[in-house]
Amino acid sequence: MIKRIVRAVRLLIRDGGLPRWLRGLAAVGLAPIPGPFDEVVLLVVAAILWLGYRERLRAAWRDAGSSTTRA
Repeated sequence: MIKRIVRAVRLLIRDGGLPRWLRGLAAVGLAPIPGPFDEVVLLVVAAILWLGYRERLRAAWRDAGSSTTRA
């Protein structure tokens, strides 16, 4: 489950249709920063994606799942 989430977020970071600031926040959320800071950033990014980019989020989740079954 965690691997699929990370894969989906990485797919969204590479997506050219998202604003640069949102991709930057997602990259900060994926960084191995000690403490809860990166997790909080990922939650904020997830909320923004859920509210404004729901179709892209679904597509990334589906693509991340299909890459899991292929591996």
